[in-house]
Amino acid sequence: MEKVRRAVKQIACTPPSQRLSTLSAFHLSLIPLLSIASSLYSVALRLRRQLYRFNLLQQHRLQVPVISVGNLTWGGNGKTPMVEFLARCFADDGISPLILTRGYGGADEAKMLQRQLHRTAAKIGVGANRVAIAARFLEQYGYVTSPGASQKLLSEEKPEILSKLDMIGIAILDDGMQHLSVCRDVEIVMVNALMPWGNHQLLPLGPLREPLTALSRADILVIHHADLVQINDIDSIESTIRKVKVSLPIFFTKMAPMHFFPCRDVSCKLSLKAVDNMSVLCLSGIGFADSFVQAIKRMGATYVDHLDFSDHHLFQLKDIEVVRTRLQELESQYGAKPIVVVTEKDYDRAPEVLEHFKPYEVLVLCSRLQFLACKGSTEDSFKKIMGEHLRQRSAGIYVLGGSGFHSESGRH
Repeated sequence: MEKVRRAVKQIACTPPSQRLSTLSAFHLSLIPLLSIASSLYSVALRLRRQLYRFNLLQQHRLQVPVISVGNLTWGGNGKTPMVEFLARCFADDGISPLILTRGYGGADEAKMLQRQLHRTAAKIGVGANRVAIAARFLEQYGYVTSPGASQKLLSEEKPEILSKLDMIGIAILDDGMQHLSVCRDVEIVMVNALMPWGNHQLLPLGPLREPLTALSRADILVIHHADLVQINDIDSIESTIRKVKVSLPIFFTKMAPMHFFPCRDVSCKLSLKAVDNMSVLCLSGIGFADSFVQAIKRMGATYVDHLDFSDHHLFQLKDIEVVRTRLQELESQYGAKPIVVVTEKDYDRAPEVLEHFKPYEVLVLCSRLQFLACKGSTEDSFKKIMGEHLRQRSAGIYVLGGSGFHSESGRH
């Protein structure tokens, strides 16, 4: 199955004009079947949109403003780092955010968010039915309807355990662009600068979850990994976007490495210099591993090798044997034990699996989303536009503060 996943991903990244010259016979044999599946997927997409358009499928409005963070293509677009960034902004300003996430692949992204945000007021609801999950959390914690006004609690039981800080002030939909059952007040679409549209085909023949025309629904677009491409690549992506929606605000972000921690001790922070003059094996099961590998290469390692698996991949015994064999080869080649480096998402998926790589050291790279000052766009201007969209729903509940989003009449 992993072989098929890899083949499908390679097909999705290959322009049709280059298929015959770059793809193997096995890859080419899959294309007719993938084309049929892609056509059926397209029909299903259009039908689903019509069902919502004519109210045969219902959209639900939550009692708090909703921000959707999503994308048009599969993994590696920075959705979850953006969700964490937004949650921290709101939590730092006394607004308790509720993150609603589907929980794919053993809920590795949800586990990562829980670990990253456990000291904040953020709450994380995991499940396929995000309307029901939201209702449960709003009932349990209550919600803020407006600052300085009456605060309605959905649950009248044990009101003494509820505090203003606990009450939910905003909901964030992780991977929410295609989750049409929840009405949203701000639609943020993330685009991977390293592979924005692939071969421009719909799933599973290509990486697109929807046609590019769906960008017309976006309120804000963020080009992620913008630091890893040339300015002409950025210009090309922006040109494609402007053909769909001329006035769409565009921002630029990167993943900034912060520190490592050893898998045996999450509380221990190690400098990024921990890989200086070392041979490193990057091990990952994420949507787009190229950016991760490039980040490690920039840190001064003597040699960087990598083993990439499909998104949300849970390492099996056979995978562990492959990794150990590769580590032994690197040790023989360079005369010293190499270091294994994984992403936070890989760690949180199954930290116990990483124990199988002893006596080799396993480090976890911690990174955070950062905005780039590019083409007049900055983090501050992003927050300003966010505040403007939220004011339209909340009648002035949120305005931009120096470090995030504030209430006009004070902190909640």
